[in-house]
Amino acid sequence: MFNLKSFIKQSIRVWHLLKKPDKEEFTTISKVSAIGLCLVGVIGFAINLLMTYFGLS
Repeated sequence: MFNLKSFIKQSIRVWHLLKKPDKEEFTTISKVSAIGLCLVGVIGFAINLLMTYFGLS
């Protein structure tokens, strides 16, 4: 059965272990996320072009 008190206790323990990323780490994460987002967009656009070219859409 789900134990709410235990879950809250574990969540508080995890919360205390968290740390705020420094500027360099935040910049790196932002760049990687932006590159990944652009890559997914380009792949989606390429699939859309191929589907349109072959008349499947």
